[in-house]
Amino acid sequence: MANVVHELLPSSYSRHFICFLLFVYLADTQNTVVFQPSYLTATGPTVTTFLLGNTSDISLNLRTVFPSNKTGSIDPHLCDAEVTQWVLTQEQVGKTAVRVQLQLDKNLRLCGDNETDTDCCPKPLCVLETLQVSACVGSTAQASLLIQAKIYALLVPANAGSDNKTVIPNQVYQPLGPCPCDLTLRKCDVCCCCDKDCSTEDLTLFESHCLPGPFGGQVSPAADYQCSVQTSENSPDWFPFLCVTSPPENNPYLGLFYQGNTITPKPGPSFQSPVLSSSSPINVYRQGSPIFTLNDQYFTIPQRALGHCLKNAPVAFLKDFKVKCVTLLQSCPTGSPLQTLPTDFRIQVKNGQGGDVAVDVIDEVAFDLSQFISGTYAVVSSVEAKVCENVTLALDYKFYWKGNGITSIKLTRTVGTVTLNDSVVLTTRYSAVFLNGEFMGEPNSGNPGYQVGRPVIAGTVDTLENNTSSIDRTSIHLWEPVSDGLCSTAEKKPILFGENSTSGCLLPVSQQNLTQCNLLREAVTSLQAALITATYIAKSGNPDALTMADWVNIKFVTMNSSTIMENTTGSCTVIPSHLQIHVWSLITDMIDGKPQRDIRTVQVSYGLSTWALACGGGDVSPCVDPMETQLFPLTSSVTFIDIPINTGPPKTRFQINFTEYDCNRNDVCWPELAFPITKYYTGEPYCQSLAKGLILVFFFITASVLGNPWRQIRQAWNSASL
Repeated sequence: MANVVHELLPSSYSRHFICFLLFVYLADTQNTVVFQPSYLTATGPTVTTFLLGNTSDISLNLRTVFPSNKTGSIDPHLCDAEVTQWVLTQEQVGKTAVRVQLQLDKNLRLCGDNETDTDCCPKPLCVLETLQVSACVGSTAQASLLIQAKIYALLVPANAGSDNKTVIPNQVYQPLGPCPCDLTLRKCDVCCCCDKDCSTEDLTLFESHCLPGPFGGQVSPAADYQCSVQTSENSPDWFPFLCVTSPPENNPYLGLFYQGNTITPKPGPSFQSPVLSSSSPINVYRQGSPIFTLNDQYFTIPQRALGHCLKNAPVAFLKDFKVKCVTLLQSCPTGSPLQTLPTDFRIQVKNGQGGDVAVDVIDEVAFDLSQFISGTYAVVSSVEAKVCENVTLALDYKFYWKGNGITSIKLTRTVGTVTLNDSVVLTTRYSAVFLNGEFMGEPNSGNPGYQVGRPVIAGTVDTLENNTSSIDRTSIHLWEPVSDGLCSTAEKKPILFGENSTSGCLLPVSQQNLTQCNLLREAVTSLQAALITATYIAKSGNPDALTMADWVNIKFVTMNSSTIMENTTGSCTVIPSHLQIHVWSLITDMIDGKPQRDIRTVQVSYGLSTWALACGGGDVSPCVDPMETQLFPLTSSVTFIDIPINTGPPKTRFQINFTEYDCNRNDVCWPELAFPITKYYTGEPYCQSLAKGLILVFFFITASVLGNPWRQIRQAWNSASL
C-alpha cells in the first residue's frame, strides 16, 4: 500500500505541472495574457496568483468593484488604479509568467472598547469587498482577475506572548476552574468553547474545533477496565461486554495546581498567525528561566550547590530559596560577598517585557551578632584583636512580578561589625522570594489528602471586617539545633506529614536559677510554646482559608498544678522539658489507587522532669559558684498515628468457625452458584431475576427429561412391558 501511495503522489504533482506548462504554452502561442486562476476567494491577508503570456509591456492596476453577474468579463475602462487597503506586488517567473501577490495593509486585530485607532477591525467580520486586478497595455485591459475577500478579525489578546505558546498568568499555584481551558483573564481563548469571555461571533469561528478533554489539568493514566485501553492482542473474549466507557473529562485530577509551564498547542487548523503591531518582548521570563542583567549577564546571588556555597549562582525566575553559608573568618574580608558596597548591587536587570528595572538597596545594621557568629576557634597567633566593619551578613532579595515580567526588585543588605580575637565562624544568609503583588504564594501539601514529606498546615483565626473568620496560615515547629546546640541560637523546622521526628536544644541553668523554680518553669514553658503559635490544623492538604470546616482545633493538654511538688535545695520539679505532639490521620478516599489521608486530631502535651545540678566526678564548681551553669535538654517530638479503617461489626463465633460457605476464606463459594437470584444481585429488580432463574431451571429439567438418559430408561421400560 505504501508503494502505491508513493507512486500516486508524483503523478498528481506531474499533472499540475503539465497543466501549468500548457497554459504557458497556449498563452505564448496566442500572444495573449491570462490570469490563472481568474477568480479567487480570499479568507486571509495574502492572495497569490499567476499572470501568464506575453507580459513584457503589461502593467497591473488594482481597484475595488461591486459584484455583478459579469464575473470574469473585461472592462476596458478599468485600467485606472485606485487607492485600496491592499498592496500589489509582482515578481517575474521565467519569460512568460509573473507571480502576482496582494497583501492586506491593515491590522486584523479586533478593536478594544472605546478604541479610536483606525488600524484595527471594529467588528469580527473585518474585510468584505470585491477586488479586480487588471492587466493593461497602456489604457487597454488585456485580462482581469476578480477576488472576493471575506476575512475575519484575529482573536489575539493584547498581551500576546511570543510564538504560539499560551502564557498562563500567575504561574505559581494557579488553580484551573470549571472551564480548564480558560487561561487568559478577560480575554477569549481560541478553541475554548466554555470561555465566558467569548462572544457569540467569536464562537462561530471555532465552534467545530473545540478543545477536547481536560485541557490544562493533569490526567491520570486510563485504568485497565477502560474500553479504550484494551487491544485485540491482550483483551479476553468477554471484555467488550464488561469494559467501561468513561470520557477523559471525568477524572479526579481536574483542578490540580499548575506549576507554571507553558502549553504548546498541537498542530491543527490554523486561524492565521497574529499580526502584531510591535515586536515581541525580548527575554520573556518563564518559571525556572534565568534572570539577566542589562548587559546580558546572569543575575547572581550566592547559593549552595553540591554542599558548597557558590559566590555567583544564577537566580531562576519564580524559584524561592533561602541558604546559609558558613565561613571560617581569620582576617577581615576584602572582597565580595562579605565586603560590599551598596553601589555594587544597584544594577539594571531586564524585566522580561523589553525594559529594565533597578535594584533598590536598603541597608540595615545588626548589633546583635548571635545569629551570625556561632563560635570561636583558638588559633596560635600573636596578632591583637581586629575590628572588621561593615561586614555583609545577609542579603535578602524581594522580586515583585506580574505575568511574565519583573516589576521591581528590593534588596535588604544587613551589615555589622565583627571583632576577631583569633578566628570566628561566620554564618551569612542569602534569600530570594518572588511576590505577586505584596504577598507570597502559599503552597499546598496535597490535593486533597496530605502527601508524605509535605509541611503540616496550621493557622490562626483572623476576624474580618464583616464579622467573618479567616485563617492565616502558619506552621508548627520542632527544635533545629545548629552550631553549639544552645536554645538561644537554635532554629525551628516545620513538622512534615508522616515523618516522626525528635529534636532538641540545650539550656544553660545555674544554681541561682534553681532557686527560682517558678521563673524557670515560665521561661521553659515560653520557649516550648514558641514552637506552636497556631490554634488550628488543616484537615486536608489544600484547605480553604474561609471554610472553618476544613480546619480542626489543636488540643492542648494543660499541666495539672496539683502535681507540682515542693522544690528541694538545688533542684526544681515539674519542668516541661519535653514537648509531645501527636497527630492522628485517617485514609478517607482512594484516587487512582492512591490513599488520601486527612488529619483528624492533633494533641499537644508536655513531658515533665526534675532538674538538679550534678556535682559528682570531682566537678563541684556548679554547686559552689551560683553563676556557674550546666546544660539541660529541651526536647520536642512529633508522632503520627494511623487510625484503622472500620471494617464493620465484629464477626460472630459461627462466622469464624464455619468456613465452608465463607467466600472470603474458601476456594469454592457455593452461595455464588445462585448469585443472580439472590438478594446480593442488584443489576435488575429481584422479581425479574427470580423469574429468569426459574425459567433457566425449567429448561434444565426439560433438557434432562428429554435427554439421552431418560430416552434409554423409556426404551428399557417399553421392552420390559412387552
